[in-house]
Amino acid sequence: MVLENKLGIIDSIELAKEEERISKKKALKLFDKGILKTLDVGTFSGLTKLHKYLFEDIYYFAGKIRDENISKGNFRFAPVMYLKEALKNIDKMPQKTYDEIIEKYVEMNIAHPFREGNGRSTRIWLDRMLVKELGQVVDWSKVDKDDYLLAMERSPIKDTEIKVLLKEALTDKINDRTVYMKGIDASYYYEGYYVYTIEEIDKNNKERIIFNKKE
Repeated sequence: MVLENKLGIIDSIELAKEEERISKKKALKLFDKGILKTLDVGTFSGLTKLHKYLFEDIYYFAGKIRDENISKGNFRFAPVMYLKEALKNIDKMPQKTYDEIIEKYVEMNIAHPFREGNGRSTRIWLDRMLVKELGQVVDWSKVDKDDYLLAMERSPIKDTEIKVLLKEALTDKINDRTVYMKGIDASYYYEGYYVYTIEEIDKNNKERIIFNKKE
């Protein structure tokens, strides 16, 4: 089934390509325009604004709480009837230490508040907490896809594995554009999006700007 979208695309493969291209372009703007620094950190409100910005050109549901139950594999995310209460509880969770931040991240993953784009937006949300509280971010390009997905699958039962995995990839290069760009590519790769690199998108944008200036 192809998700209803603003692009009028009815082919799932074509939609995935456009979703990747458009939302990666928006992810780059989040960094370059300083929008990331304006978002509430560690709140569902901040995550909502982040999700809306990334996907508003593609989906009508961008930034809106899902109204249907969803699952991945054998795991069912928070039921719709309990979702709003779960999000209120997550907002109240502490986020001062590394362990607290990861625990909050795991709970938000279990909540999975949106119809699509949860993982990609929530990983950026996680990094904003790490930046604010610890002056660090995850260098996602150093986190193996299979290791990450397996650790996240196990995290609702035991979060030790994901804590160790992400801690090993922490860096203090919080303003490094390359680290951010590689991280976005890795984050999308976890979800099966790898047609475009953010570097290619950035290059095309710059070439287009130069071309327009010459006209």
